[in-house]
Amino acid sequence: MDSIAGKKPALMWAVQISVVALVLLWVVPTFGLLVSSFRTGDQIVSSGWWQALTEQEQQLSPIRVEGAEVALDGAFVIEGRLFTSATDLLAWGTSSVQPNAYAPGDTADLGEGVTLTVQADGAYVLTSPVTTIGTRLPRIFATASTPPEFTTRNYTNVIASPMAGQSIGQAFLNTLTVAIPATVIPILVAAFAAYALAWMDFPGRALLVALIVGLLVVPLQLALIPLLQFHNWIGIGKGYLGIWMAHTGFGLPLAIYLLRNYMVGLPRDIIENAKVDGATDFQIFTRIILPLSFPALASFAIFQFLWVWNDLLVALIFLGTGNDQQVLTGNLVNLMGSRGGDWEILSASAFVSIAVPLLVFFSMQRFLVRGLLAGSVK
Repeated sequence: MDSIAGKKPALMWAVQISVVALVLLWVVPTFGLLVSSFRTGDQIVSSGWWQALTEQEQQLSPIRVEGAEVALDGAFVIEGRLFTSATDLLAWGTSSVQPNAYAPGDTADLGEGVTLTVQADGAYVLTSPVTTIGTRLPRIFATASTPPEFTTRNYTNVIASPMAGQSIGQAFLNTLTVAIPATVIPILVAAFAAYALAWMDFPGRALLVALIVGLLVVPLQLALIPLLQFHNWIGIGKGYLGIWMAHTGFGLPLAIYLLRNYMVGLPRDIIENAKVDGATDFQIFTRIILPLSFPALASFAIFQFLWVWNDLLVALIFLGTGNDQQVLTGNLVNLMGSRGGDWEILSASAFVSIAVPLLVFFSMQRFLVRGLLAGSVK
C-alpha cells in the first residue's frame, strides 16, 4: 500500500513541512523588521509589528502642565493640550502610582482648591484660587489610543542624518568598497587555479587539491594576528588593500574547491576538440570554461559577498574603527550601544544592512543549487 501511485511517503511530507517551517522562520522576522522600520518609536515600543494596522493603546510620556495663566472669574486658569495629533484619550492621572485614575472629562481635586480637568481630545484646564506663577505645576500621565502611523523619516535619518553616530550612509559606502573587490578578486584568482587543477597535468596536482581541502577546515581566527603582522611588515597595514587581501586569502580555499569540482564535471570532448583545433589553455579557459562555469561562479559570489558584507571581526582587525573606515556591522554595534532605546533607528538601520544581501541572493539564487551540486554526481 505504501507504493500506491498518488501517495506521498511520510519522509517527503516531513521534508516539505520542514522546508516550509524554515522559510517561515526566516521570512516572518524579516517582514516584521521591514514593517517596524516604517513605524514611529512610540508605536514600536507600545505594540508588536503584527498590530501595525490597528489602533495602538499606549502610555504617553508624562506631560507637565504649562501655558499662560489667565485670571477668570476670581480664579487663575491655565489651558493647554496634551497632544495635537489624532489621538483619543482613554484615561489619565496625576501620579505614576495611579496613571489611569480618571476618565476623560473628569475633574481631579489636587488640594487647596486646585482642580484639573482633561478632555478626550487632550485639552486640559488647571484652575487655582491663587496664582501658580513660581510654583511647580502637576504632571499628567495619559493613556491614549493612536491610529496607525507610518513614516519614511527613519530611513532619512539613518542614511543622511547630520547627527553624529546616527547616520549609516558612510558605513554603507565603506561596506560596498570592501565587499565588491573582496568578492571579485577571489573569483578571478580561484578561476585560474581551479582550471589548472582540473584540466592541466603537472606534478603535485593531487597534493595541492588535498592541501586546499585541508585549508577549508582551518579557522580564520588562527591566521588573524600573523596575517596582520605580515601586512604591517610589507607596508599595507590597516586599509582597504589589506582587508581585500585578507578576505581573498580566507575565501580562496572554498572558491578553488567549488570551481574545480564544477570544471571537472564539464564535458571532456569540448576541451579536447578545442585543443585539436589549436586553442591554447588561456583561450579554452576564457572562451569555453568561464561561460560554462557561470553557475559555480555565481554560487561562490553569493557566499563570498554575504560573508564579507556581514563580517565584523576581519573588518575590525584589518580596517579599523574610524568613522571614515567603519563598516555597517561595526556601525550597528555602536548604534545598539548608544541608541538602544531608539528602536525605529535600529530597525531601519538593520533593514538597510540586509537589503543589499537580499538583492544579491534573489538575483543569483537560481544558480546556487547548480553550483553547489557541482561534482557531486557523474
